Amino acid sequence: MKKEEKLTFDEVFEQNERRIHYHMLKLGIKDPHREFYVEGIYAMWMAYKKYNPNKGPLGTYFNYIIRNRLIDMLRQKTREDHNQSKITHKEICEVDNGNSCGEAKTPVIDTSGVTLPDCEFWHSVKEMLTENQWKWVKFYIIEGIPLQEIAQQEGVSEDAVKSWGRQTRRKLKGEKEVLVRLYK
Repeated sequence: MKKEEKLTFDEVFEQNERRIHYHMLKLGIKDPHREFYVEGIYAMWMAYKKYNPNKGPLGTYFNYIIRNRLIDMLRQKTREDHNQSKITHKEICEVDNGNSCGEAKTPVIDTSGVTLPDCEFWHSVKEMLTENQWKWVKFYIIEGIPLQEIAQQEGVSEDAVKSWGRQTRRKLKGEKEVLVRLYK
């Protein structure tokens, strides 16, 4: 019986190229730049070089090596994308002066250019209200912060902030002039 000749890599590649596409499909890899495909070819070449016929069929070895190399590359790309998004988020936070960043998730409000048109009016409103009622007026009416963010900022429930609003409306109900100016 004649001893089998070893096939060249080109011949092996032609016979097994579909394995790369199969594993990319199974792993859900979209490869517009063909990086994963090239990695699959490289994995196949390394498997071809290291293959020992006494250890099992060549096709099984190709499947094992190609699949694991693609998974490694996928993990590496995911990790790089995650790190890049963290860097981008940090840069955005620095550029935006800290607004909407960090664990608190409450925006830093720059009130340097904001002036209240009638300080005497707001001072008289503040004198009529409790501290929490004034917080509701200041944050919700004047600054326009949503109730949920006020609750988070003050460390209370959203219902508590709504209650401050109801109490404020009740207290100011007799003061029609105040309410008219408040909701202008």
